[in-house]
Amino acid sequence: MLACANANTNTGYINNNNKNIKFLEIRHLNGPNIWTCRPVLEAIVDIGELEDFPSDTIPGFYERLSSWLPSLIEHRCSYGERGGFLRRLKEGTWPGHILEHVTLELQNLAGMSGGFGRARETSQRGVYKVTVSAWHEGIARNALFAARELVLAAMEYQPPRNEPYDVKGAIERLRDMVDSLWLGPSTACIVEAATTRNIPSIRLLAKGNLVQLGYGARSQRIWTAETDRTPAIAESISRDKDLTKALLRSCGVPVPEGRIVNSGEDAWDAAQDIGLPVVIKPCDGNHGRGVFIELTTREEIEPAYHAALAQGSGVLVERYVPGTEHRLLVVGGRLVAANRGDSVSVIGDGKSTISELIAHQINSDPRRGSTEDHPLNLIGIDGVTIMEIARQGFTVNSIPSAGLEVLIQRNGNHAFDVTDEVHSSIAAAASLAARIVGLDIAGIDLVARDISRPLTEQGAAIVEVNAGPGLLMHIKPAVGTPRPVGKAIVDHLFPDNNDGRIPVVGITGSYGKTTVAHLVAHLLALTGRHTGLACGDGFYLGARQVYKGNHANWKSGNNILMNRSIEAAVFENSGDSILSEGLAYDGCQAGIVTNIDVSRHYGRYDIETPKQVFDVLRTQVDVVLPAGAAVLNAREPMLVEMAALCNGEVIYFSLDPELPVISTHRTSGTESAGGSVRSNRAVIVRDGNILLVTGSSEVTLAKLADVSVTQGGHAAQETENVLAAVGAVWSLGIAPALIRSGIESFSGIQDRKTLTAESVFSDE
Repeated sequence: MLACANANTNTGYINNNNKNIKFLEIRHLNGPNIWTCRPVLEAIVDIGELEDFPSDTIPGFYERLSSWLPSLIEHRCSYGERGGFLRRLKEGTWPGHILEHVTLELQNLAGMSGGFGRARETSQRGVYKVTVSAWHEGIARNALFAARELVLAAMEYQPPRNEPYDVKGAIERLRDMVDSLWLGPSTACIVEAATTRNIPSIRLLAKGNLVQLGYGARSQRIWTAETDRTPAIAESISRDKDLTKALLRSCGVPVPEGRIVNSGEDAWDAAQDIGLPVVIKPCDGNHGRGVFIELTTREEIEPAYHAALAQGSGVLVERYVPGTEHRLLVVGGRLVAANRGDSVSVIGDGKSTISELIAHQINSDPRRGSTEDHPLNLIGIDGVTIMEIARQGFTVNSIPSAGLEVLIQRNGNHAFDVTDEVHSSIAAAASLAARIVGLDIAGIDLVARDISRPLTEQGAAIVEVNAGPGLLMHIKPAVGTPRPVGKAIVDHLFPDNNDGRIPVVGITGSYGKTTVAHLVAHLLALTGRHTGLACGDGFYLGARQVYKGNHANWKSGNNILMNRSIEAAVFENSGDSILSEGLAYDGCQAGIVTNIDVSRHYGRYDIETPKQVFDVLRTQVDVVLPAGAAVLNAREPMLVEMAALCNGEVIYFSLDPELPVISTHRTSGTESAGGSVRSNRAVIVRDGNILLVTGSSEVTLAKLADVSVTQGGHAAQETENVLAAVGAVWSLGIAPALIRSGIESFSGIQDRKTLTAESVFSDE
């Protein structure tokens, strides 16, 4: 029964001392699972005596919870409409269901999107399984704990005896965790774009922005806006502004004249040689720190030198280029986005100091902040700001007269999207600058009066080329159209519809899984692919057993997918690993379910019915890719029912060629995405031969007498194992002749070579 079933009519009161919600167990399901294809947190929750007290029987509970978390109005719940959950809350629902929604909302308010949640009763009265989206385990756990405290506080709140729950404080703590532990917006937009293209992603660090896109040998890595293709030499060049300018100048790209200086006096000498006004900036700074613009006097230049030196290892003096600074984003040699900076000013009111005006008129803008979620930075009172104010005859404590405009920053954030205005000559120059430095992704800083006019006509110049540019200004410009820069980066890394996937074969069922896994890995290796295998008797790279023991688990599978030498992967998945960890992969080209013995799955994780066993094993079928195939045992009625859930092809295997399921499957075709009808396939045994069946066509693959592990076909279980493996590799396009050779040469898993982890990489 659903945990949010209709409330009973109990209107009694519960003793507050007995009101509690206990977590009996919490597990993080890292990959596809019985609930969803996303990572989730599954909590076993005991609500105790609250089972007798749904939400409509607790005085004031609805009013308190809905006022403390008004954004719950957006939860549609089972009614499928805005306000659906609050309606259930008012009508009466149980704490497990409430805990689910409050946990999700706390995550949403902290910046972790994701609305999947479920609450289900277990076989034990008052005990529920509560499942919520959990892209990061630690954040989701803390949201769950906070939700428990909030729900209990809403039940027990009795002013003036106690204080209302500090919702704001809880959200701020969670938001701090998100800022510290989760992906930044630049990285997240790339991962989101990859997901849209069905390219898998793996986070390589518990915190930080190092992410792998794709699996194994076909993967690429990103670190914010740097990629595998970003050369270290190019990144070093971009940090050296003087070297960058020299390279650009030598190739005809307009850059401002300038040189490195070693003292305040030298800076003044350089400025006179170059011609006033000038710009002073660190040789290797970033984010505009220590940059002083349009300096004309020695009194300005010498202090600016010392302030710039504090931000880098050296100081550069350049000719001042009149105009506005623009940031152009180049990806793979193509301009994909452009933003314009703008000056920032305050208007005097005759009462407030400039410092106060900055706080009230500039930093109060909700778009400004210190996190990456804010498109505009807070304006600080630093050396650049103080000098700019001083040039106008003020200090930060001056009180400008009413209506007087005071310039605070000459070039503020690049917050105004101008992508559609960029002149073709400027786009070409930006692309050339990125290629000269050697960056696949570059942020080009260009100063121009009008970005829509030709480059040379207005004396514009490129002043910097930056590696690892920030993407937030393009994703969330303060003004203008957001640009799909994440998609541009993904298309650059994975051109021509490359999905970054290697062949992945997943195997589950009640028995025979380990043998099937070994045989599939053996057949894949014959194609020349370096194959990884994580199964019940070890962890294998190629034919070498790296580790002994049971490695049919998420961690071992994930390690194989992170290994960039792996060209194909095979994974055994027990029912227990699916229930406790989830699958290691988001999708597979071939998914095998060997058989079902429901009694083998009972007694663990509250699994007690055939329907529950079905839901566990169907997880393997759910993740078969549209271009992949589910390989299913035709003698199992439950697997025949499961076939309808597959998004790809279904290939049956059977010892009995006359099973009605096989006959029906052969005579019915499957309509492909293009509208054509595809003949269905099967692997069967007839007259001592293994046959590959496509519709009415039958091709003999091998004689059972030549496949030693089947004992001439007398070992029924081993024969089914061979048929399952054959169906999987056949679906991957492996030639029948190679399959025949592989199954005839396979003598069983006991002959696999065993090596220590240290010897795996030796020449032996």
